[in-house]
Amino acid sequence: LAEWTSVAPDDCIRVYDQSLICAPIPVPRQNIICLGWNYAEHAIESAQSRQRDVKLPEHPIVFTKAVGSVNGPYDNVICDSAVTSELDWEVELAIIIGRKARKLSRENALEYVFGYTVINDLSARDLQFRHKQYFIGKSLDGACPMGPVITTADEIGDPQNLQLRSWVNGVLKQDSSTYFQIFDCAEIIHSLSQSMTLYSGDIIATGTPEGVGFARQPPEFLAAGDLVECEVSGIGRLKNRITAA
Repeated sequence: LAEWTSVAPDDCIRVYDQSLICAPIPVPRQNIICLGWNYAEHAIESAQSRQRDVKLPEHPIVFTKAVGSVNGPYDNVICDSAVTSELDWEVELAIIIGRKARKLSRENALEYVFGYTVINDLSARDLQFRHKQYFIGKSLDGACPMGPVITTADEIGDPQNLQLRSWVNGVLKQDSSTYFQIFDCAEIIHSLSQSMTLYSGDIIATGTPEGVGFARQPPEFLAAGDLVECEVSGIGRLKNRITAA
């Protein structure tokens, strides 16, 4: 041990196989809590693509993804064409709650954050819109790549100053900042804690910015062979290949 502790970190060579890295919370204790329409430009593109009037939310829009949707940061995402033909990408900052929280004020909400990670909230749009609510379309097995690490809250500092970007096959699709969230991280935690208890390890995906596939003209969806990358500054990048069932 003395020999190892005397080695400077910069002198160490780290060799690892990315395929062995799992999600930082591979089996959450409950569903992943998610925010919808939490960036104005995404709300606008979504409404316009479905020929609806644009109305920004006055309160957080909350839904969940099933525990079984969690996937590793570098794992393949299996897409069954018999289930969906409209798989879409969504880069998001996710909050990891650090301790039990209830009835928090906005001012102290961030004190309950352990850290932050990256999520790709993969969404089967055909299922999502067919079922008139989000759960089924958001909860396909493996449709929540997460990681590659949890960066602790003290290392992040201000969660409202992080860049989010996504790529499909090397082409930039989303490029925004958490600065543009309608409901910031403190407000999200405050709002949720008024009606439900948050527990250590709970995951809150804080919404995606503009640039998703279904809102493009013409719409774009993922297919077998596509490589999807999602990155949040200060945390890291997910790299997931779409494969056929």
